Amino acid sequence: MQTTTPPPPPLATSGPIRTVARASGAVWLTVDRADKHNALARPVLAALADAVREAGARAGTRYLVISGAGEKYFAAGGDLRDLAGVRDETAVQAMMEEAGDALDAIRHCPVPVLAYLNGDAIGGGAELALACDMRLQAAHARIGYIQARLAITSAWGGGPDLFRLLGPARAMRMMARAELVNAPTALAWGLADAVIADGPQGQDIADFLQPLDACAPQVLRGIKAQAVAARQGQAWPAHRRVEQDHLARTWLHDDHWAASDKLLNKART
Repeated sequence: MQTTTPPPPPLATSGPIRTVARASGAVWLTVDRADKHNALARPVLAALADAVREAGARAGTRYLVISGAGEKYFAAGGDLRDLAGVRDETAVQAMMEEAGDALDAIRHCPVPVLAYLNGDAIGGGAELALACDMRLQAAHARIGYIQARLAITSAWGGGPDLFRLLGPARAMRMMARAELVNAPTALAWGLADAVIADGPQGQDIADFLQPLDACAPQVLRGIKAQAVAARQGQAWPAHRRVEQDHLARTWLHDDHWAASDKLLNKART
């Protein structure tokens, strides 16, 4: 029989990533480069990946929320100054792998990762948003795969993410037209999971997050494991094994029996 573990030590804030761990078990990671439109230079992506890995490894972490500083940009994509020297095939390959690995830390994080789009998510910033499991979009924010405006395509795994989420026709439309999709449209398309009209401290986001705050950490980890299996395109038997493994863990946990006893006692009254 498993029991709840004691709270882990505080998380460290590292360089361009501001980290706040909340009592609920949520960890907020903010790309803190508002003066640079939260551009994703390679050292920034590396720091974000490190922060995701550290927070995801904590037993008490329920979920992560990635956001950007300020209200204008979630992330403005790759830092053009940082990428100006990437001018041969070897350098391009290294850049794609380095940045793609950073986003894979989010895709494979053992807990759910949400993106709060405090502002526009464009180019690589949109790829970062799609690497997350859910997207909460501020009412004024837009999301766009606008790489075509720079005569390039997506690079960090965001293309497969977009086609998987929206389907080929809509994903191609969004990419080829370099569309900036507003919050109501993103919600209608399933690109956003909620529209947040009153900011990160308001009731909209609190209402969305409350069920996650109430969910046992080990249950959220089991759900995320299935999401990873689905994203990787695992065959049905392999995905089912993931499901069964986590059911066994959660079934034998004290939290399950406490919830079951509570429901049975309520039924008797």
